[in-house]
Order: sequence, then structure tokens, then C-alpha cells
Amino acid sequence: MASPDSSTHRVPDEKHHVSGIEETAHEAAERGHAATDRYGNALVHFDPVAERKLRLKIDLMIVPTVALLYLFCFIDRANIGNAKLAGLEKELHMTGYDYNIVLSCFYISYILFEIPANMLCKKIGPGWFIPGTTLLFGICSFGTAFVHNFSAMCGVRFVLGIFEAGMLPGIAYYLSRWYRRSELAFRLSLYIVMAPLAGAFGGLLASGILKLENVGSLHSWRMIFVIEGIITCGLAIIGFFTLTDRPATAKWLTQEERDLAIARVKSERVGTTEVLDKIDTAKMLKGILSPMTLLTSFIFLLDNVTVQGLAFFLPTIVRTIYPKNTVVSQQLRTVPPYIVGAFFTVLVPFASWRLDNRTIFFILSAPFMMTGYIMFLASTEAQVRYGATFLITTGAFSFGALTNAQVSANVVSDTARAAAIGTNVMFGNIGGLISTWAFLPFDTPNYHIGNGLNLATATVILALSIGMLFFVKADNKKRERKDIDSELDGLSDKAIQDLDWKHPAFRWRA
Repeated sequence: MASPDSSTHRVPDEKHHVSGIEETAHEAAERGHAATDRYGNALVHFDPVAERKLRLKIDLMIVPTVALLYLFCFIDRANIGNAKLAGLEKELHMTGYDYNIVLSCFYISYILFEIPANMLCKKIGPGWFIPGTTLLFGICSFGTAFVHNFSAMCGVRFVLGIFEAGMLPGIAYYLSRWYRRSELAFRLSLYIVMAPLAGAFGGLLASGILKLENVGSLHSWRMIFVIEGIITCGLAIIGFFTLTDRPATAKWLTQEERDLAIARVKSERVGTTEVLDKIDTAKMLKGILSPMTLLTSFIFLLDNVTVQGLAFFLPTIVRTIYPKNTVVSQQLRTVPPYIVGAFFTVLVPFASWRLDNRTIFFILSAPFMMTGYIMFLASTEAQVRYGATFLITTGAFSFGALTNAQVSANVVSDTARAAAIGTNVMFGNIGGLISTWAFLPFDTPNYHIGNGLNLATATVILALSIGMLFFVKADNKKRERKDIDSELDGLSDKAIQDLDWKHPAFRWRA
């Protein structure tokens, strides 16, 4: 399955020499053993056929469960847009900016608890944390059906934000325990695609629920929260029995496969002697303050202004385009743009996996969003504006997978990775908070402010992504000139591990 093979080592230059130490996958997987030399060369050669079989096994056992849980995570978050169409505002006597305030309450707690939730996920283990937090936000969604005033709705949405805060970064961190850097973006897309599918499926589900008979005092929009909350709780309970915490505890893998799963991830982390390290403040700060983390996170912030804005306001936008249609018809018209967005959410990260490059797809995606919002601003024709939503979802929806994979690929330790992913998602949800104030009541029906803001964010994404590409190339050239031996001489193993992305053999990944 895995045998020593010096042909896989990078040929060292005159300053660098190969240590001559080679390992089996079993040796590399053991705690205390590094899977790279000090220059970042892998010490193990991996059989590509064995890796492909292992990867497929992990795909089938891990991805479907987290994808299904995230589907209902996003439905429980975004179903308030469908409930609004079904009369939520009128029944709760909400006027003016009340709806925007309700959305903001969710994002305030979501942002505040993002990094703490992901560190808690690392501490107690994703196998327990992910189903547990899913159960809690399912209960919260169910409880939304019983609110009777604006204040109660704000409170429930704030609590929902606390429980949902750990889902997106928690699953991204969880998958980083199983996949190589190049593989991660595509696997992230397989669950993040549930966000646009939640928009499509949520619209279909909501239109179906609205046709059901009332149950006691529960009617119309209240039934949406009850039924979707019950489904979420049921899936969470199943998740407690189906999620495996990490490769070392996977009973559905043989010992040989467990060793391979650990060693191949470890072989990409220069200086690392254990895949799952203890939480350490210095490593956390390395993950949060990495220039690649901060730049990528700001790009995700800008993108999320669009993505989250669509989730909450696409039903409203469709209503302004097709004001004479029935509520059910309006709900159904929100579905096709999400289907297109879902397709590109998977296609773009798949291409990035094959090319092992994410930045180029940041650059290629931004013009689609820019074109869509230019169409919104330039035309009041219903068909043109509806068509623009397809271009926007095409460009915007792949960033969730790409940015989380990018920050994960550009740190070394497990703690730094958990912190970097948490930071990225926190920034993204600051964008979500901004989006709640992008489409304001006085700006209807054309929403010039919201559309202009989103055009600006897409333009800045394009500029920053091009800048990122130049930064990676320039800084890697500077790192090539470093004398690795002289910089590492005299440092203990722990000190070398604590260098993380500052390790002289580390290279930024585009």
C-alpha cells in the first residue's frame, strides 16, 4: 500500500540535502513521527490506486451525512425568507426595518461564536459536536413556530445563530482531517452545495407545507418552522451514530487504511509529528493572523454579502419582478437560480481540485457577479432581472468551498487550521450581517442600493484575487532564497512545529 520510494522526493539544491530517512505509512502515521523531512519533502511514497480506493471509501462514509445535516442547517436559517412571503411580518406586526433587525440578530451571535465554536469542535471532536449542535438548532427552529411578537422572534434568531455558528467551519475542519489539500475544495463543495440546494429545496418544501391543513394554532408560516425543525432533529440523532470522529477511530477502515489516511494528510504538513495536536494559543494566532487567512477571509466577506443576501431576499426580489403571481408561484420561481448555482458550486471546486489552484477561480467567478448586478442596475425588465439572478448564483456560490479550502491549505498545524477556517467563516458572516441591510424597504422595487453594493463587492473581489495571485508568486520566490538549515539550526522540534507557515520550507498555495 505504501512503500519507501526516493523518486517522490524533491531534488534538493546545493544548500539542501535529503536526510535519507524513509518511512512506511504505518511509521508516518504514528504520533511523534514526522512524515516530511525538514525541507518539506514527503518521506513516504503513496500507492495512487490505494489512495483512490481510500478516498472513495471516505467520500461515501463521511460526505453524505455532513451534507444532509448542512442542508437543513441552511434551510433552518433561510426559511424565514419563505415565512415572510407566507405572512410572518403581518402576523407579528413587523414594519419598516423590523425584518432587517431580525436577520441581524442571527448574524450578531453567529459572528461572535464562530471561532469559539470551531475550537470547541476541535476539543470535543467533530463526531459529537456536529450532531449535537444540529440537534440544538433544530429545536430552536421548531420553537420559532411559537413566537407571537417581534421581540421573541429576535431572541429566537439570536439563539439560532449561537447553535449554527459551528456548522460551516466545523464541517470544513472535520473534512480537513480526512483529505489532502488539493482534494479538500471539491469535498467541501459537496456539502456547501447544500446551501443553494436549500434555497431550491426550501422553496419547494415551503410551497408544499403551505398547502397542508392547519394543526391547532399552527398555520401557514408556522408550519414551515415546525416541520423543518422536526426533520432537523431527527437527522441530528441519526448523526450521533453515523459520524466517525477521525481516521484513527474509523471502524469501517482496516488498520492499513487508517495508517494511510493519517500518513497522507501528515505528509503535507512540514515539521508535523501529530495530525491532531493540542490547542495552543500561539498556533491559534498563526491560523488567525496568517496573511493568506486574512486576505481570503475578506474575499469571503465580500462574496457573502451576495450569497446571504440572495438567501434572504431572493423571494422578495422575485415578488417585485412577478407581483401578480400567487405566493406558491413566487416560491417556485426562486428555485431555478439556486439549481444553476448548485451546479457551479460543485463544478468550480472540482476543477480547482484537478488544477490544484483556487485563486484563479476567484478571478474567473467575479465577472459573473459583476455582470449580473450591472443587468439589475441597467434594466427594469422582469425577464432581464430574473436572468441576472442566474449569473449571480453562477459566480457567487463556489466561494464557500474555495475560500475554506484556501485557508486550510495555507497553514500547517491542526489548531491553526481550525482557527483559520473559523476566522474565514466569521468574516463571511460579517458579510452576511451587511447583507441584511443591503435590500431596504424604501429601495423597492429596483433596489439600487443593494444592487450597487453587490456590484462593488464583486469588483473588489476581482481586484483582491489578482493581488493574491501576485503575492503568492512573489513571496514564494523570496522563500526559495532562504537557507533552511541555518534558519532551523538550534531549534527544538516543538519550536520548529510552532513556526507553522513561517517555516522556511513552507510554500503558499494558490
